[in-house]
Amino acid sequence: MTDLNTGPLDEEARRILRLNDKGGYTVPTAGLYPYQWNWDSAFAAIGFATFDVDRAWTELETLFAAQWDNGMVPHILFHVVDEGYFPGPDVWGTQNAVGRGAQTVPSSGISQPPVAASLAWRVYRSDPDAGEARLRALYPKMLAFHRWMMEARAESGAVCITHPWEAGRDNAPDWDEAMAGIDPVGVQPYTRRDTGHVDAKMRPTQADYDRYIWLVQFGRDRDWDDAKIAEESPFRVADPTMTFTCLRSSRDLGDVADLLGEDRTQVDDWIATLEAGAETLWNPETQSYEGRNLRTGNFTGSVSNAGFLCWWAGIDKEAARATLDGVLDRARYALPSYDPAGPQFDHLRYWRGPVWAIMNYMAANGMAEAGLAAQADRIRRDTAKLIADRGFAEYFSPVDGTPAGGGTFTWTAAVWLDWASPSARES
Repeated sequence: MTDLNTGPLDEEARRILRLNDKGGYTVPTAGLYPYQWNWDSAFAAIGFATFDVDRAWTELETLFAAQWDNGMVPHILFHVVDEGYFPGPDVWGTQNAVGRGAQTVPSSGISQPPVAASLAWRVYRSDPDAGEARLRALYPKMLAFHRWMMEARAESGAVCITHPWEAGRDNAPDWDEAMAGIDPVGVQPYTRRDTGHVDAKMRPTQADYDRYIWLVQFGRDRDWDDAKIAEESPFRVADPTMTFTCLRSSRDLGDVADLLGEDRTQVDDWIATLEAGAETLWNPETQSYEGRNLRTGNFTGSVSNAGFLCWWAGIDKEAARATLDGVLDRARYALPSYDPAGPQFDHLRYWRGPVWAIMNYMAANGMAEAGLAAQADRIRRDTAKLIADRGFAEYFSPVDGTPAGGGTFTWTAAVWLDWASPSARES
């Protein structure tokens, strides 16, 4: 990748992080996502750490400052209300939520993939002298987040979601069966804002969105009580993204505990539970890890980039390597979010095909650690080429590289600085 002129690209990535910095937190991109998002912020931190490690820690600290009393870290923090986004804090109605406590930052009622501990560990390792005290202060909060995740979402051993947005892969085919079981009767009238910023063909369908809002109203009507939602909701799907990111972050939390001289017994228990739970997501028919509908027991039949996070989680299954190689052979640009040979493939529609830099980052780093050097290098080179040729888009077509979704995107810039750029430190 040394043939790329990285200087201007590196500076543009830094400019994007500064552009999206709202003072203590970043937004993913103006307009489309005008608030602080959970896993977006964690990725922003690794980007900031390449040139401003103090700002990196502030990003994580702001995120965890809004943690609920029960340990949950919401997926959206509404620091400053923006009428250009729907659904806003009034729709989520979390002010009286069970487990929220006295938290004053308006937020959503669900969480997102728990990547924060892994990326905080990476920020620390970029400058241990500057980071140890701040890592020590964050450690109990990250531990509480994982405790909540295990108690509220991991009844099957794998980590499940209560809303597609919780997985971060909003319209992935993994949720199709469970979403089809929802009749969105009673959804209050609303106006979508996302399609005012981005071409509708790149976003979830209206039928999807009706069900998203139905699930928000369902949770709100139960005061976001985890136990009631687990018992009553028609939507509960064990998810490879949540499971594998939780497993990797648990392993990294164990390393943090060792560094800080803390007892890691509970973390090791979580690791064992998640390792066993991950195997419940292995579908022998597709030879991949995939979502599983806990209401029906059915696999989703979806070969996706989420399944390839198994190596990020420290799980290496020989059969998954062949599945990965097949997907790579079918994609001009890696790593598609859904197998191009699959019946639901759409190269531009959000999580039904496009390439995402953050998923490439996790998947390829995991592959490199597992000795899949050629596959990891292919994914890293493709990520770099897409960004160099097409800009810092939210995601890209695996067919022709078309940039899609939002532009000047925070986590794409962060991944460039930390990993995809030829000038990035070695992962």
